[in-house]
Amino acid sequence: MKIVEEQEVRRLVSSKACVDLMKEALMDLETGKSAMPQRLIVKMPNTAVLGFMPAYAGDYFGAKVLAAYGPNAGTEYPTHMGYVVLFESEHSSPVGLIDATAVTEIRTGAVSAAATDVLARKDAKVLALVGAGAEARSHTAAILAVRNIEKIRVYDLRREASEAFKEETEAIYDVPVEVMDDLRSCVYGADIVCTLTPSKEPFLTKDMIAPGTHINAVGTFTPVTREVASDLVAASRLYADQIAACKKESGEYLVPLAEGLIGEDHIVGSIGEVLLGKAPGRGSDSEITIFDALGLAVEDVYTAKYAYLKA
Repeated sequence: MKIVEEQEVRRLVSSKACVDLMKEALMDLETGKSAMPQRLIVKMPNTAVLGFMPAYAGDYFGAKVLAAYGPNAGTEYPTHMGYVVLFESEHSSPVGLIDATAVTEIRTGAVSAAATDVLARKDAKVLALVGAGAEARSHTAAILAVRNIEKIRVYDLRREASEAFKEETEAIYDVPVEVMDDLRSCVYGADIVCTLTPSKEPFLTKDMIAPGTHINAVGTFTPVTREVASDLVAASRLYADQIAACKKESGEYLVPLAEGLIGEDHIVGSIGEVLLGKAPGRGSDSEITIFDALGLAVEDVYTAKYAYLKA
């Protein structure tokens, strides 16, 4: 049994490599090379959410067991903690225990970057981040691998978090970061917008978003929580990491569907289908596209497998 802890995962799995890995994982899911049952999500009495997320990836399979706890934001503890338990398929023996905090953080940004690569305009230069936590850092690293970003805007309810993100990011990358005082000024006119918050109520509305914007909606993953308002979803081309999961778990899709603002066919396709040429991507430079990222177990298992094999 190989245990791969957080810092080793971060050393072994680069954002750039993970973008290509996530493209492979999403395509394999669509072609049947991998398999994934619906995950089990349970709310604990202390408001933590415990997730059990299994997936099969051919020569390996496993499951991420993760606790998500929003009150940890801004403290010394991460909001997501757990491990991916990895098994080899030949004998079904356990071979690895890989830190899920790093796996989740890195692969989430990489999946958004994979979606950005096929949906955002090729000339996208301004990146807006709503939320200045760990996923803002992960998304920055991954999206810089697929687009020539010239400016980053960041907005967080805690300005000190935005300031810390600015200082850290400008020290690593040759890209200026502007700390914004309000949400609208952060997102309007940006080419790529990433919502990375634990918000339970929608805050991103149609009037805040300019034509041609690509949005990665990342922060929520239940049928009753969402970051993107119904009017914006209805006015956009909506894409999923997996259509079946989106139709069961996504508030971004289910709420406007219940309101009658969209139909069941509003999801254009999954990112895996777009990568395989089975679903269309962006049709024009004026369209608004949304990638609704729920997070999939195959993404965790593929990333854990990669870290395990490199270790």
